[in-house]
Amino acid sequence: MIKHFNELVESLKGETVKKMSVAYAQDPNTIGAVARAVKENIVSAYMIGDPEKIKRVAGDNNIDYSLFEIINEPDELKAGKKAVQLVKSGECEILMKGLIGSDKYMKAILNKEEGILPKGAVLSHVTVVDVPAYHKLMFISDVAVIPFPTIDQKVKMINYSVDIAHKFGIETPKVAILAATEKANYKMPVCVEAAILSKMGDRKQIKGCIIDGPLAMDVAISKKSCEIKKLNTEVGGDADVFIFPNIEAGNIFYKAITILGQGELAALVVGTDVPIILTSRGDSENSKFYSIALAAKMA
Repeated sequence: MIKHFNELVESLKGETVKKMSVAYAQDPNTIGAVARAVKENIVSAYMIGDPEKIKRVAGDNNIDYSLFEIINEPDELKAGKKAVQLVKSGECEILMKGLIGSDKYMKAILNKEEGILPKGAVLSHVTVVDVPAYHKLMFISDVAVIPFPTIDQKVKMINYSVDIAHKFGIETPKVAILAATEKANYKMPVCVEAAILSKMGDRKQIKGCIIDGPLAMDVAISKKSCEIKKLNTEVGGDADVFIFPNIEAGNIFYKAITILGQGELAALVVGTDVPIILTSRGDSENSKFYSIALAAKMA
């Protein structure tokens, strides 16, 4: 079982090198992360953007731009479309966001004629966090795409997260459906949905995992909290997957745990034909590198 990101990178050694297209690839952290991934034989990279800017940024950071295949497209929107075309045609197996704005990036992905979202699919987001304070990786959803997930969307979020956890060698991931309390309070819709999802897991309507909810975050991550609250749960204190009730809760948690908790993260947009890397322009080179490794694991 992969418990830390260095083990994820190690697990990719000897695997087929994946081809990746990078949209508007001219910011330092993206170029640094991609160069590192190329040197590690994780990916080969097509960098779409302004060639002069890509070369200049690479040179300023002592990176050999000959590591990449640079494709000339200085227009931001057109660079996004070109990057998507490369994966849609099958030439590339991973799509990565560079300096392009998230709205333009997602517009290219979701385009009905030229995009890569299968008909009827649900687009979501899974973040994997390696934080020193927890004894293993945390798979969290959704912090970036679905504002207020319905119960049907939460089923998809669980399935996407569990699929990724399986790739990390976790045979039966433990899924915590998070709420403000571990009590099944019928006055709180989030608690009601959590109880339904938990029962769906018991009855194998959602497979490949163990589900419990509602669970407050303290009991999801702490055996001691479970003991104090006299909560008998197989998931409590040992959760792998954390399903948040809304995007605000998830986004606040992941930013706090990476900045205050000094955690490293990797993240993917899921539900599309290929793994999609949607990191923030402000994310570190490490986060972008680990996201590339995660995408390569799922490609």
